[in-house]
Amino acid sequence: MIRPILIHPDPRLKKPCDTVTEFTADLAQLADDMLETMYDAPGIGLAAPQIGVMRRVLVMDCIKDGPPRPMVLINPEITWASEDQSIYEEGCLSIPDQYAEVKRPSEVRVTWHDLTGTVQEEQFSGLWATCVQHEIDHLNGKLFIDYLGPLKRQMITRKMEKLKRERARMAQA
Repeated sequence: MIRPILIHPDPRLKKPCDTVTEFTADLAQLADDMLETMYDAPGIGLAAPQIGVMRRVLVMDCIKDGPPRPMVLINPEITWASEDQSIYEEGCLSIPDQYAEVKRPSEVRVTWHDLTGTVQEEQFSGLWATCVQHEIDHLNGKLFIDYLGPLKRQMITRKMEKLKRERARMAQA
């Protein structure tokens, strides 16, 4: 089921998420819904708070050409980050049509639980590293615009407030 994506500013996007302790069928359904929502958007990553679910769950798939590689990461933690940095122009499904360059470690090692509760670990680089860091930030209540200067951040926030007003008007019409 495709779920509505919250648009910044929404207080839920700024709150840290709760750790997942039970690996149930409901959690698997949440992951399926998140993947469907992400692909429909279209995007390469989505964190549970972006659909109003305050749990430490993210999905991602950075394959553009070739067979998809959907990943579900539950309670992800970065255990190592490279000193080398990369700059990517990031966007966000909760901040539509706004992009900015963000500097992050170019490689990270992440541990997480899969849908059965089994611990997984992988080292990510390139776009995958940027994406997983961006989505983990969401789980910690941080947005990519928090890396920007205050003027740029305020400008984007004002644009999102205007977008939300326009969407509310369209919904009433």
